[in-house]
Amino acid sequence: MSSAASNDLVRRPFEGLPNERDLVAMRQLVPAATAPARTTAEHGDVPVVLATILPMAWPAVRRSDGSVIVGVQASYPGGDLSRGIGQALASALASEPGTPVTAVEVTAESPRLQDLLDPASIGELAVHDTFDFWLDPGAERTAEIEHSLQHANESIMATAAVDGLPSAFWVDAGAKEHLRWVLDADEDRVIDAVTRLHARRESAIGEGTKYVGSFRAEGMTIPVWDLPKGYGAAGVASEAEAFRSRFEEALASTDPLTPAERRARGGIVARQVTLR
Repeated sequence: MSSAASNDLVRRPFEGLPNERDLVAMRQLVPAATAPARTTAEHGDVPVVLATILPMAWPAVRRSDGSVIVGVQASYPGGDLSRGIGQALASALASEPGTPVTAVEVTAESPRLQDLLDPASIGELAVHDTFDFWLDPGAERTAEIEHSLQHANESIMATAAVDGLPSAFWVDAGAKEHLRWVLDADEDRVIDAVTRLHARRESAIGEGTKYVGSFRAEGMTIPVWDLPKGYGAAGVASEAEAFRSRFEEALASTDPLTPAERRARGGIVARQVTLR
């Protein structure tokens, strides 16, 4: 039975983990991605794969070799996402090899992800263009599995990490392309930074691009830029060093906004798309 403590809202559920921003991206932005990790020695030093989503939206699977794969995008009860994912991992560790965890019940005694994983073991996020990481190396690859995998792969929206912008991801959304950048910064500060750049006509990443708004997720701010069709992740990467330099300088500024910048901010806020 869930307690009140397990339902308390935790605004930064991945705080303290070394790849917090990438975990937020896995939860919110990227359709197919993985990151390797291991449990602490106290919890068996078990290999773990953190993944975006698993078949049937399962929370976790204990693979036939004893390792565990966990779905960050699965539906978890309660107000602490880390506790939900931690409970999924704990349930998988207690399961027989080859067994999925199909549902999770979170209580005040459920461990958080921070309680189970060795922080030093968490590797870099890898973006995939298929869900082949679903496959258990020790399990039979049947026709049914192949069909399910093919159907899932067809739903993937092309996404890529951007070289030179940590935790930033390009996505081809069909009619448009976007850049979405996970930042550990207050949303008002991000808008102020865009404002300072906009007043100097420097808020675009490159020619034809435009800042369109931002949203909050798991305690992070995620600004979004529209990109012209065909711009691609390579187009963003080519501008990344110069753009990151001027954006981070603007973000670090504590100077009061000038009258021109205040006018620019009003226009940005008025036009800003609410992205939720």
